[in-house]
Amino acid sequence: MKNKIIVLASRPKGTPASENFRFEDADIPALEEGQILLKSLYVSVDPYMRGRMSDAKSYVTPYEVGKPIAGGIVAEVVDSCNSQWEKGTVVIGNLPWQLYIAHNGEGLNKIDPEIAPLSYHLGILGMPGLTAYFGLLHIGDPKPGETVVVSGAAGAVGSVVGQIAKLKGCRVVGVAGSDEKVSYLKEELGFDEAINYKDTANIKEAMAQACPDGVDVYFDNVGGEISDSVYWSLNKFARIAVCGQISYYNATSLPTGMRVEPILLKKSALMKGFIVSDYAEEFGTAAKDLAAWVKEGKLQYQETIEEGFENIPQAFLGLFTGENTGKQLVKVADREV
Repeated sequence: MKNKIIVLASRPKGTPASENFRFEDADIPALEEGQILLKSLYVSVDPYMRGRMSDAKSYVTPYEVGKPIAGGIVAEVVDSCNSQWEKGTVVIGNLPWQLYIAHNGEGLNKIDPEIAPLSYHLGILGMPGLTAYFGLLHIGDPKPGETVVVSGAAGAVGSVVGQIAKLKGCRVVGVAGSDEKVSYLKEELGFDEAINYKDTANIKEAMAQACPDGVDVYFDNVGGEISDSVYWSLNKFARIAVCGQISYYNATSLPTGMRVEPILLKKSALMKGFIVSDYAEEFGTAAKDLAAWVKEGKLQYQETIEEGFENIPQAFLGLFTGENTGKQLVKVADREV
């Protein structure tokens, strides 16, 4: 058997394409004392990875050309030369896009396969769920009766944000990119209203109609014209959590948009960007809340799962055309034990 590896072949200019990735074969690593051999089971693909494909300075180190791309992976220990890690243990960590990985165990977290499906630990019980939790509750601070707007609402983060807002007694409006996603938000997740921005001639007017009492909390995953439309409907003391700006990720020049500062000033509004790791010390509490809500049926969750290691790049590229509903994952293998 051969190991399979995906490396960054070149840095994309604009929207990433297949040629920016290269598949390589290698021998399965031989373990040294203190190491474990991991087999990837589920691989997460996330919009933030686009930033790491560039060499611009950011909050996370860029990928190196010619080196494996890395991200969230659920893996199984299939061999061990480390007494602290038993064969059959399932772990989650930031790992390279490889089928087999030799690792010293540092930075990995064991997960209980009985709590929830393994894939959930990369989604609603992992980074997307935690991002939704902290961005909404710590920055948005929603109160019963307030209106919460979520862009990218059918994605891994946005779908959780809207549901938590409903748990807090809010009126929730989502923005998504298809009629199917709009139906999903309203009929399955309980959003009060949803807008298909791709099929709306005047998004500013549509937002005003969907939010007749104005907007108190805006969870921004997208930026661009969608966010501009929300700003005009902000209420006094509104809060804006800036989580992502996917509309800009593939831009080759600095976009020019409306100046939001006068609106923030007049509305005494708060706008705050955040990275989920800002709240690392509170991950335990958030994970318990999310797990309880899932177990009690208060949070619904949907995944888009591709099959096969060879489909990881294509699954990643699909994020930028809105092909996924909920969390996008790639299932690489089944457990051996």
